[in-house]
Amino acid sequence: MEAWARGVRGLLLDISGVLYDSGGSGGGVPIAGSAEAVRKIKASGLKLRFCTNETQATREKFVKKLQGLGFDISVAEVTAPAPAACRLLKERGLRPHLLVHDDLVPEFAEIDKTNPNCVVVGDAAENFSYANVNEAFRVLIGLEKPVLISLGRGRYYKETDGLKLDVGAYMKALEYACDVEAEVVGKPAKAFFESALAEMGVPPQEAIMIGDDIVSDVGGAQQCGMRAVQVRTGKYRSFPVGGRHLPSTYTSIC
Repeated sequence: MEAWARGVRGLLLDISGVLYDSGGSGGGVPIAGSAEAVRKIKASGLKLRFCTNETQATREKFVKKLQGLGFDISVAEVTAPAPAACRLLKERGLRPHLLVHDDLVPEFAEIDKTNPNCVVVGDAAENFSYANVNEAFRVLIGLEKPVLISLGRGRYYKETDGLKLDVGAYMKALEYACDVEAEVVGKPAKAFFESALAEMGVPPQEAIMIGDDIVSDVGGAQQCGMRAVQVRTGKYRSFPVGGRHLPSTYTSIC
C-alpha cells in the first residue's frame, strides 16, 4: 500500500462500519483498534475529515456518542448530508416534507416547512412505516414538478444485530412511484466529496477515501478523482454485489 499511497496529504474516513458498528444499548461498538488508528492519523500530520451519510441524529448528538466510545472527533471535522441539504433548500426556496429520523429533525430547525414543495428522505429507521412513506408519496405526487432530495443512497448498513435497509431502498420506491429522479445529497454524490475535500483543503488526487461501502464510499470517491480503500469491516461482503468488486481490500483501518 505504501507506494500506492505516495503523495497523499489527506484522508476521508467513513464512520459507520469503519470506526464502529451502530446499535445496541450503548449506541454502538467500536471496531477493534479504530480509535487508536484515528489518533495515529492525526498525529501523522495528515489532514483528516470524517465523511458520513449518518442521518439518524444531529451532528452534535452523533459526535457526542462517538466521543463517548473513545474517538477523538469534533463536529467541525464531520461532513454530513443534513447541513448540505439545508443549504440547498435555502438556495432554492424549497420547503420540505421530512421523512427522516426524529433525532435528525433539529438540523432543519431554521428551514420553512409550511406548505411543502419537496420531500427530503433520510435514514428514518422505525419512521419508515407504510403510513409515513405513503404520506411522503402523496406530497410528491401532488406536486406539478416533484422534487425528491435523498440524504445518501445507501442500500444497507450494519448494526450490532445485523444488516439494516438504508435510505436508498426507500428513495427508489418513491422514485418509481412518482416517476422522479432523486437529487442525492451525501455519498456517492460528487458534490458531497468535493465539499469534504474543500473543507480539508486537499485536491482529490492527494486524498484517499476509506470506507466499507463499495458503491457510496469507493465508487463515489473514485468518480471524484480520488483513490479509495474498502475495509473488510461493517457491511463488507467477500463476494461481489451487483457486479462490483474491488481487487484489493484491507482488514480494517488499523
